[in-house]
Amino acid sequence: MMPNKRSLLAIPTGAAFLVLATLAQQAATEAPTGFDTPAVSQNPGSQSSSNGIAEPSGDTFALDQKIFETVEDPATNGLGPLFNATACAACHQNPVTGGPSQITEIRIGHRDDNGNFVNPTITINDGANTVAGRSLVNDRATCAQAQEHVPEAEDIRALRAVLNTLGDGFVEAVDDSTLLAIAQNQPQQSGGFIQGEAIQVPILEAPGMTRVGRFGWKDQHGSILSFAADAYQNEMGVTSRLKPTDTTTVCKTSTDPEDVPDQLGMANIDHFAQFIRGTKAPPRDTTLAATSDAMAGQKMFEGVGCNICHVESMTTAPAGTSINGGQYKVPDALGNMVIHPFGDFLLHDIGTGDGIVQAGPQDTANKLRTVALWGLRTKSRFMHDLASLTLEEAINRHRGEARQVTAKFHALTKSQQQQLITFLKTL
Repeated sequence: MMPNKRSLLAIPTGAAFLVLATLAQQAATEAPTGFDTPAVSQNPGSQSSSNGIAEPSGDTFALDQKIFETVEDPATNGLGPLFNATACAACHQNPVTGGPSQITEIRIGHRDDNGNFVNPTITINDGANTVAGRSLVNDRATCAQAQEHVPEAEDIRALRAVLNTLGDGFVEAVDDSTLLAIAQNQPQQSGGFIQGEAIQVPILEAPGMTRVGRFGWKDQHGSILSFAADAYQNEMGVTSRLKPTDTTTVCKTSTDPEDVPDQLGMANIDHFAQFIRGTKAPPRDTTLAATSDAMAGQKMFEGVGCNICHVESMTTAPAGTSINGGQYKVPDALGNMVIHPFGDFLLHDIGTGDGIVQAGPQDTANKLRTVALWGLRTKSRFMHDLASLTLEEAINRHRGEARQVTAKFHALTKSQQQQLITFLKTL
């Protein structure tokens, strides 16, 4: 099915050229959507359906989801000693397994004499041990001696919301050149005010190789497997072949790496990645989207320039394309698919930055990844820190690069503003 005129016009010129070049070889298809991964405690994954991705020999999508939902413990899975949650689905669960949640994590640090961000060194075990080299502070520990606390000297402090993973397989399959073209075109589209930053980040499964980051609030990962391994270590304290060392040995009883292959030859991080890659993209509320107010609101969304960053459509790379440092080929289920993330997966400074530097250069301290708006209607709190309780509040917090867009929104009539909000509620 050929994308409609609106879909192509929603993509910046450079990216649209890439889409058209791909279409010359094979017509792109709309990616499947749906909240189709409900958690079923008696038989996890039994009511779920994937996007059609081919499974490794012996594996099933239901098994992948079951492992994504499995509750870890120190004795059998190596949970901790430091952790935030006991299962992937404990955080990624709204409205179905793989979605975002109301949970936030703590990030801290400080600046040196030159104004550069520095990760904290956190003392634990009554000062006998330290945890260094990361901005994350874990909320939980398997013993009192390992519990972390925010040091008074670390004056950069921020909360970060759990991100959605539904449809991320399609995001992973977007070629680097598409994201770079979007960034290149944004200054021209915005009169020089908006310039998304794409950063190259290491691919853990391909040592020495990098890719444009797209996962995490700081775009710190470019592949789903890298993201899964990093989250397993930092959010649950479980080590793997890609992240083989725990953050502390205080109260640690297991041997690294803790995540070892099962009878299928797949470790848990492989099942996590396979589950995420198999999820469908978040769906629209098609009934509300068909109303006159919502359709008028989309025109307002585009007219004020929201879609410069919240890009409406992009197309994934063709099936068979080698990505992630040659460690992964885009499968048929994810290749040459049109997605509507309403995001650009680039870093921007809109005045809400948390001051943290992770994978990028120092200029990314006050930049965050554009929130992909697909699935927005399932959320009750907004922005990276969940501090905005209404969509109007979230819009009003857009400053910095987005200040002209916010001003244009305020210049709309109250009726037009409400139509734009109605449109957002369809996403």
